[in-house]
Amino acid sequence: MATPPNTGEPTEPEAEYRAPSADSPEGRKTIRRAIGASAIGNATEWYDYGVYAVAVTYITANFFPGGTVWALATFAISFLVRPLGGLIWGPLGDRLGRKAILALTIVMMAGSTTLIGLLPNVDAIGMWAPGLLIFLRMVQGFSTGGEYGGAATFMAEYSPDKKRGFFGSFLEFGTLFGYVLGTAFVLILSLIIGEDAMMEWGWRIPFLIAAPMGLIGVYLRSKMEDTPVFREMEDTAQIEQSATGDLKDLVLHYWRPLLSMAGLVIALNVANYTLLTYMPTYLETQIDMSKDGSLLLIIIGELCMMAIIPFSGKISDRVGRRPMWAVSLIGLIVAAVPMYMLMGTGFAGALVGFAVLGVLYVIQLSTISATFPAMFPTQVRYAGFAITYNVATALFGGTAPAVNEALIDSTGNLLVPAFYMMAACAVGLIALKFVPETAGASIRGTEIPTTEIPIIDSGSSKT
Repeated sequence: MATPPNTGEPTEPEAEYRAPSADSPEGRKTIRRAIGASAIGNATEWYDYGVYAVAVTYITANFFPGGTVWALATFAISFLVRPLGGLIWGPLGDRLGRKAILALTIVMMAGSTTLIGLLPNVDAIGMWAPGLLIFLRMVQGFSTGGEYGGAATFMAEYSPDKKRGFFGSFLEFGTLFGYVLGTAFVLILSLIIGEDAMMEWGWRIPFLIAAPMGLIGVYLRSKMEDTPVFREMEDTAQIEQSATGDLKDLVLHYWRPLLSMAGLVIALNVANYTLLTYMPTYLETQIDMSKDGSLLLIIIGELCMMAIIPFSGKISDRVGRRPMWAVSLIGLIVAAVPMYMLMGTGFAGALVGFAVLGVLYVIQLSTISATFPAMFPTQVRYAGFAITYNVATALFGGTAPAVNEALIDSTGNLLVPAFYMMAACAVGLIALKFVPETAGASIRGTEIPTTEIPIIDSGSSKT
């Protein structure tokens, strides 16, 4: 659907709803609080996924004696209900506000993660154990269906237009922080109490840590007002009055951004779950690296990625989102096979290979909180993001660990993850051709954001 450019020049009555200025002390304080409120939920979400990924051998022994594939399949099951979460939470977030939904999703997410740490194992209650684990994983998936889209929307709508890439990158900093925290906690605990104790009861402790993390998140989010962009829409009576009307409007009028975003999400999440979630299992089961060695390698690589994220986000504010995505997608296609071959040479080679792929991946990761919310107008932004992101992630992202493991087992080819990642990135490159440049554009109002002004003073315009 063709729409005129949204230049974002506010009229006088709208001035009070402008995003806080990053140049004033009060504005910086508000933005820091918005960053914290958004990132803590994201960190809690990915802390769980990180813990589950690195504790998969313990999960297998306690709930799925039949093999690792069943534990990885349970990991993927949570993604089956993420689209349902997006369908429910997204439209509600566009009607009731971002803040209210984010408070509910973080409570559900942290609560279900904590309960996993309290579950009896299969020896104690038989098949009820894996059944309850699957149920709690589905609750996590349902809540996550609203958490990530809402947090990214919240962050984007609080950020100044010219610095949305920089501030939005801290949401992904929270993603990697959750991964690192989960991985580091499991590694340190394993070194302290030993492998036998970890297998018997120690694996539960990292899951229980989700409770205080969730409480901190609820507290931070309770202290924030809803976003200036949403309050502006609410006061001008431009919010959809029903979830059904919201979804109908989304599908009929915004199918092009839905499809193009889906292509980018396929590339993003196949890379994400192949590199960050499946990698510990791959290093341990396929190239015979020790568990402690694989965890240490992942931690080092993710810390390097965290260090790069803010700088990458800031660069995207200058050069645009599309060039950053293009560099990342092409780089992963070119480097995937040689880097996976390098990983098979030992710890040093695996560290270099993982770091190279991680740096290439983080270039797109750092921009998604600025890119995806800006693909939809305010009245359908939460729903458009949440539904598209979670449907594509359910089909191609969360299934990546189980698919990679199954394909390696059936073919004996250790380069399967590289080929899978390359195919997904090719899909992303095709989708990128249809994504408008939105760096510097306002995301206020009822039109799809875009910009016709140059991102860099080079004498040419980006549209």
